[in-house]
Amino acid sequence: MSETERLRRWRLVLGGGPADGTGHALAERDGRLDRALGALYDSDRAGGLGASAPSVPRWLGDIRTYFPASVVQVMQRDALERLDLKRMLTEPEMLEAVVPDVALVSTLISMRGVLSGRTKETARLVVRKVVDALLAKLEEPLRQAVNGAVDRARVNRRPRHAEIDWARTIRANLRHYQAEYRTIVPETRLGHGRRSRGALKDVILCIDQSGSMANSVVYSSIFGAVMASLPAVSTRLVVFDTEVVDLTDALDDPVEVLFSVQLGGGTDINRAVGYCAARIARPEDTVLVLISDLYEGGVAAGLLAQAQRLVAAGVQVVALLALSDEGAPSYDRALAARLAALGVPAFACTPDLFPDLMAAAIRKADLGAWAAGAGIAAVPADPARDAGRDAAR
Repeated sequence: MSETERLRRWRLVLGGGPADGTGHALAERDGRLDRALGALYDSDRAGGLGASAPSVPRWLGDIRTYFPASVVQVMQRDALERLDLKRMLTEPEMLEAVVPDVALVSTLISMRGVLSGRTKETARLVVRKVVDALLAKLEEPLRQAVNGAVDRARVNRRPRHAEIDWARTIRANLRHYQAEYRTIVPETRLGHGRRSRGALKDVILCIDQSGSMANSVVYSSIFGAVMASLPAVSTRLVVFDTEVVDLTDALDDPVEVLFSVQLGGGTDINRAVGYCAARIARPEDTVLVLISDLYEGGVAAGLLAQAQRLVAAGVQVVALLALSDEGAPSYDRALAARLAALGVPAFACTPDLFPDLMAAAIRKADLGAWAAGAGIAAVPADPARDAGRDAAR
């Protein structure tokens, strides 16, 4: 790297005056780039964007010109947090200028009460664009994973030829290998069948809609809509704060689900899990995914008691501390450890790994072992707390 380029980069990092101690003046294009950065990150010493609303659309256009999409999304989020620019999303012209992403969808959902008329329609179009992009990326992997897991959930020991699971059949008959013929005698045939009608598994997504779970709500709604379209599983989607709302009937349109969510408010996980438990008809064939940071505002002992009963009945229960790409989540570590002691694994999961997680849950695999194999750190159980005894109380 040349000395001139090094000074140029330092000048852009430092901001400030024309040369700001580097002795390097900015060219015209770099000057525009510097002003775009300064409007956001030097807003405490300059007017920034907040002083002049008409400059916001121009600024949004500038950052799309000078920076890649991933950087633009970060700058948009920083603008919303640092400069309180949520008001810009109440104007259709400004909303049309932003780059749609999951964080923007979360913001629009939280603002849905102040959106009206043309702005609300524009917001729906923005949300639809993000949802469609996520569906294109995530739908097929989830379909394949869930359908594959359901097809193999029941072992068929008298399969027709088309139903034979050759990998499992070969493993089961290795002891019958005939060296002289270089072949295996398949005394035991293993396969998987399909039911002609009716779901093989019931899946319940129980989603915490507190503000900290906003991105998780977006991904959960999309995954719920995909699973609802699969005949092999029966899917229920429940969101909660201190109240419980069943959005199962809206699952054919994830955008409608998202605009039905009320982000923020308190949290009563015990009440939500109780609602879900009352709707479980086939415990051995049910997967309950609780998506929450576990900051319980209700009765923690009641939640633990319900979790203990569900696990004992054969329900596959997992606590997802986050379903997002945001990195390590904040969560109630004590409650997560007590749930883990009851046999409810607790860990965060990225959207890319969620299809494999659901496949493992449907197969009734050890989800703690699955998480370890996927490189996910599950919350360790804390037997010192004697979670089972506490739950029974």
